Amino acid sequence: MEEIRFYFDEHINYAVAEGLRRRGIDVLTVQAVLRRGLPDDEQLAYALQEGRVLVTMDSDYIALAAQGMPHAGIAYTQPGTSIGQMISDLLLLHGVLTPDNMKNHVEYL
Repeated sequence: MEEIRFYFDEHINYAVAEGLRRRGIDVLTVQAVLRRGLPDDEQLAYALQEGRVLVTMDSDYIALAAQGMPHAGIAYTQPGTSIGQMISDLLLLHGVLTPDNMKNHVEYL
């Protein structure tokens, strides 16, 4: 079964990425690919091109999805969610859903 790969928006704490990587999960960050500060629609398009679920706490991405912008999936977490809780939520999402399940789907963590 194909596994979900993540793309972290610039506001997601780097410790979450590291926690998931230590567990063997493929995580790419906005900072790692030098895309910090780019518009949300460009970030979402990049995530789709790369086949990665965008992890964010920016509700602007929810609006883009509602407007019909195609995406590989959005995992939305509330601002203020702890690092440990984000890791736990994303581990569950990764363990239960597939990339096909996430296509054009928003998962609220």
